[in-house]
Amino acid sequence: MTAFLMRKSVFLYLFCAFISLNLYAEVPKTEIRAVWLTTIYGLDWPKRPAKTEMEYKRQQRELCVLLDSLQEANFNMILLQVRLRGDVIYRSAIEPASKVFSGQYGVMPGYDPLTFAIEECHKRGMECHAWFVTFPVGAEKTVNEQGKRSIVKRRPELCKRHNGEWYLDPGVPETRTYLRSLVKELISNYEVDGIHFDYIRYPEQAHRFPDKAVHRKYGKNKSLAEWRRDNISLLVSEVYDDVKKLKPWVQVSSSPLGKFSRIPKHPNAGWTAYESVYQDVRKWLQDGKHDMIVPMMYYLYNDFFPFVDNWVENSNGRYIVPGLGAYRMENSEGNWELNHLTDQIDYSRSFGANGASYFRADNVMNNDKGLFSELKHTYYKYPAMLPPLTWLSNEQPVSPDEIKVERIGNELKLSWEQPEGSEAAYYTVYFSQSDTLQTESPQSILATGVRSTVLYLPVNGTTEQEFSFSVSASSKYRIEGIPSKETYYYYSNYSK
Repeated sequence: MTAFLMRKSVFLYLFCAFISLNLYAEVPKTEIRAVWLTTIYGLDWPKRPAKTEMEYKRQQRELCVLLDSLQEANFNMILLQVRLRGDVIYRSAIEPASKVFSGQYGVMPGYDPLTFAIEECHKRGMECHAWFVTFPVGAEKTVNEQGKRSIVKRRPELCKRHNGEWYLDPGVPETRTYLRSLVKELISNYEVDGIHFDYIRYPEQAHRFPDKAVHRKYGKNKSLAEWRRDNISLLVSEVYDDVKKLKPWVQVSSSPLGKFSRIPKHPNAGWTAYESVYQDVRKWLQDGKHDMIVPMMYYLYNDFFPFVDNWVENSNGRYIVPGLGAYRMENSEGNWELNHLTDQIDYSRSFGANGASYFRADNVMNNDKGLFSELKHTYYKYPAMLPPLTWLSNEQPVSPDEIKVERIGNELKLSWEQPEGSEAAYYTVYFSQSDTLQTESPQSILATGVRSTVLYLPVNGTTEQEFSFSVSASSKYRIEGIPSKETYYYYSNYSK
């Protein structure tokens, strides 16, 4: 993380930490705190297309302001929508550029939005996961606007029209080949931390999806339901293997429906992943073909709590991150109260989930019913490390030997040297305002996800203070090394 961008966040964190110490034990040291950042329809970013250099800069500033605020609230993961409806926000030789940035399909803005977003997330200690809409490729209007660039025009044998929308047909084997080519292109060309699949399922009213002829051709005597689940599961397995061959540290996740199946506690669950849209997520987890599940749990009470338990029970050690419906606090979307969401955070933390993701970024940033303030000052009041991917690697990196402290005006410059041959991807800096340091406490985290070897700490220039510092290295698999030896520093305006 660059020194400049860290200053504001570190100062705000210190202010909150010094005035409120009573709840730190309730805040986990390790937790996933994510938002879905939507690019389609100008919802989260960008708010409108750009055509000039000045407008491109405006788009970039929009993202930086959004990320700054999320950093101040100690979020650590962005799920950025990179594939929308057969169009993408990055440079691709396969699919056209989205019009959301430039106003025209097939035309990139004066910068690469994905490259920019990755860099800005990393500067702020956040992971950036590429959110990939899988099978939907647009309504008729979208297909017509894309023209010959549309997958419907280029590869009509892969597509089906259903309920007025176009979809890639999961039952056609060449569909998997096509989607795999997109994933491999993306992973090969961009330093994303993960790829996150949305709509990796059959569509609404799937019983009417027009694939009966394809089933007869490829079904091999399987029932329609079994064959459809196998189609999705085979894509999941092949994509996971492709990603791990290219970059084994890149995570694979998805956002299935919020209810896996009709469990005994709720036999009339209604719309479910397994029965309704043919997502056999339990199989994906048991086969080790996912690193994280972020189910869309936009429900209340008995439609939420038992299903958290169900996901955790079937996790096979992978991470379960309930997707929470921040948008549901809008009057037109359910008019939820703040405590509806905070109760869900509390329950998820207590019963084995690994964090939360919020749909969507604007609903968090707008502070609907005080959500952002509650997260910033209570639930996410201290930074959190991302949990280790121990099933991918368990090798600890070597941490720096120590932190060097230098006073520069009203700041302390903290610096360290990367050990020779170290596999460090980023660092976590610990501190206390005493001569002892408890690195197991979230209260002691000054910053995590730091991708440089320098950090600046604002200090009160008129007050004598004592500090202890330590730094640890983490690998690309989020495996933390042993923290360095402690550095003690006494800050004073007077000679001693």
